[in-house]
Amino acid sequence: MVKIEVVIQPSKLDSAREALKNIGIDGLTVSEVRGHGRQKGHKEVYRGREYNVDLLHKIKLEMVVPAARKDEVTRALVEAVRTGAIGDGKIFVTEVLEAIRIRDDSRGESAL
Repeated sequence: MVKIEVVIQPSKLDSAREALKNIGIDGLTVSEVRGHGRQKGHKEVYRGREYNVDLLHKIKLEMVVPAARKDEVTRALVEAVRTGAIGDGKIFVTEVLEAIRIRDDSRGESAL
């Protein structure tokens, strides 16, 4: 099993969810996060004063999938959220050693 973490633009959340739904991935966690990378933020004006916004709003998706589906899931996400501009986001894939469904103590991929 692998955990896939995806940090994307907020405007791409619906596209990402639809792409995952189309390939049969139903379970995911969505969090509102803030951060920056090469995008470095931008300037805004509030009450006549200019200031830097260096932590930008992003959406983080997290899901655990069978290792055999890793490439399919990452490919679907890239196609769904890519604009080609700085700030499109990142995908991180890590190995998951165990998953346990609390309700019935199912373990491994059957807990997904």
